[in-house]
Amino acid sequence: MARFLFVVPPLRGHINPTIAVGEELLARGHDVAWSAQADLAGPLLPASAKLLPAGDAVPPEVLDALVSRSEGLRGAAALKFLWEDFLGPLARSMVPGVYAAAASFQPSVLISDQQAVAGALVARTRQIPWATSASTSAELVDPLEGLPKVAGWIRSQLVAFQVEHGVSTADATSGDLRFSDQLVIAFTTKELLGPEADLPPQVALVGPAFNGRSRDVDVPFDLDHLTDGVPHVLVSLGTVSAGAGARFFSTVVEALESAPIQVILVAPPELVPRVPTNFIVRSFVPQASLLAHVDTVVCHAGHNTVCESLAHGLPLVVAPIRDDQPVVAQQVVNAGAGIRVRFGRVRAPELRDAVMSVLSEPSYRAAAHRVQRSFKAAGGAGAAANRLEELAASHEADESGAAVLR
Repeated sequence: MARFLFVVPPLRGHINPTIAVGEELLARGHDVAWSAQADLAGPLLPASAKLLPAGDAVPPEVLDALVSRSEGLRGAAALKFLWEDFLGPLARSMVPGVYAAAASFQPSVLISDQQAVAGALVARTRQIPWATSASTSAELVDPLEGLPKVAGWIRSQLVAFQVEHGVSTADATSGDLRFSDQLVIAFTTKELLGPEADLPPQVALVGPAFNGRSRDVDVPFDLDHLTDGVPHVLVSLGTVSAGAGARFFSTVVEALESAPIQVILVAPPELVPRVPTNFIVRSFVPQASLLAHVDTVVCHAGHNTVCESLAHGLPLVVAPIRDDQPVVAQQVVNAGAGIRVRFGRVRAPELRDAVMSVLSEPSYRAAAHRVQRSFKAAGGAGAAANRLEELAASHEADESGAAVLR
């Protein structure tokens, strides 16, 4: 039996893949734990999960202020905010708890989310075998290639973070905390990432990992409300960006109210004052289960929503807002599985044309099915568990060999 410790940020899209992999490892008889902010990450984990707290509780008003300040930011400004105001403070707050978790749990392998760099710091300083959980594929293809100053600034932040915690400057500059040099578990495939992507050998493309139990079983949705005989379109901007979607939601209504389809729009009801007869508006829906009953998805190109949709063979209309979303959106377009529109500028006729095109033109669904097949072939949670077991076994073999030599 090996021990696997996942270090994650309090973000659903980053935690969900680790649940699937963790459940697979548990089923194989291993010991599994998570280290994260208990107040935020705890509700996103199964009730039976072993959670080792890392980081102070975050007051709701602080979270609301962060979301409010991030709205409207794009490009380099959004990336600077992400690292300076969220990921950096998150890492610093988590370090003591992750050190304590590693000391008490004694992991055979530590798996650090690429945006929870406290885990990578602890693994490197304590010489624990570690892997990266790459819950978004954007950084695998150097999205900052055209922004060298931004890329350099992020690297400098990561170096400074390590130096603050006792790492020498030489050691701090020798690696990237976002990516392990031993193993990177990437929840995507070449069919979505792009065949031209040049990846180092430690990157394992396992496809998306979906946990066996639906995480949204408590969200009510009556399937009898779906109209027979017409295509169904799910529109969602995710949980973080929904509040900034007033203009986009209005455009969706204008674009699709007279279309021969039914729209399930996930939005705060107060942002959709007029609901057409062919619309269903809900604050939340059981997305994982609802995708089996829709024909296409309009979304913000969040990696989790994109992969869940493509895993069902659904073509997409993507309207990226910020962070990794423009990169993921372009991957969808390059794969032939969808159409990209401008979140802040798209007009109703353009959006209607995009939705009706992905519904009617077979090439988009055929491309989505190609990606779907690649996801199934990649192995998901089982393939990720295999690679983590191999890493644990190789370290154990190295330790045994060193003991014999001594």
